[in-house]
Amino acid sequence: MNRKDRMFRKSVLFLFSMFLASGISMPVYAALPVDSLLQPLQPPEIGSYILKETGSSKVFMVKDSEKTIQPASLTKILTSIIALESGQLDDEVVITKEATMVEPSKAGFKPGERILLRDLVKAAMVSSSNDAAFAIGIHLEGSVPRFVRKMNRKARDIGMRHSVFTNPAGFDKRVYAGNVSTAEDLVKLTEYAIRNRKFNEIASLESVLVTERSSNKIYLLKTHNKLLGKYPYAVGIKTGFTRSAGKCLIARAKKENKDMLLVLLDAKGDRWSIAEQMFESAFTPPFQAYQ
Repeated sequence: MNRKDRMFRKSVLFLFSMFLASGISMPVYAALPVDSLLQPLQPPEIGSYILKETGSSKVFMVKDSEKTIQPASLTKILTSIIALESGQLDDEVVITKEATMVEPSKAGFKPGERILLRDLVKAAMVSSSNDAAFAIGIHLEGSVPRFVRKMNRKARDIGMRHSVFTNPAGFDKRVYAGNVSTAEDLVKLTEYAIRNRKFNEIASLESVLVTERSSNKIYLLKTHNKLLGKYPYAVGIKTGFTRSAGKCLIARAKKENKDMLLVLLDAKGDRWSIAEQMFESAFTPPFQAYQ
């Protein structure tokens, strides 16, 4: 490095130190990309993600948000909001054989059992019960294919331009294969869903008791969302997993006067720790962004 370069470097560092000393705040977007002097967090192994302020256009972290992915059980957010908006929640739903002939996760409902629609929504959202999701679709539209058409109409209305749904649970193989979405579309879906008070109540539950109406048999269903017990600012929403989709999570967290929404898709590591670290990096100034 020649003398001229050394002088230039010293000048830049001096101006940078004066800026920091002045106390002038920088907008959040200035944190992208982060200068190496700020020692940014190391990027986790995640297929795609968005971390943003809930209800605004302010994005803190983003990677491949328009990349097409398989949403796994995040699909059940769409299934549930349709049920909450268009169904009669006190309806007794008769469980069909078709609804029970699905792969786990399942609540374990039996053909002929009678479950309230509101409890099926809780089962679908809290314990990610595939039998509940199918029972919802069959009850509301008479068949899975007709409910799927309703799902795709709703997705278009919400603005999910890159999403297609073929089943209400999130299966991505064999006869029901075909659900696809993007992190960007899933943000749109979630921000739409959280406008619904009942959805927010259900999405925050750690467990639910479901009563079969004919026999009073009780099903105890527990959440798969370990972030609720691990991170005190988490307020829920939904997990997802298949071998093809990987570990997925849509999470919301509130701390002081900040409200954040995270869509995390195809995480290779511990999604709970990754989510907590990403939330904390956005909640705690100065903001440190993943590169």
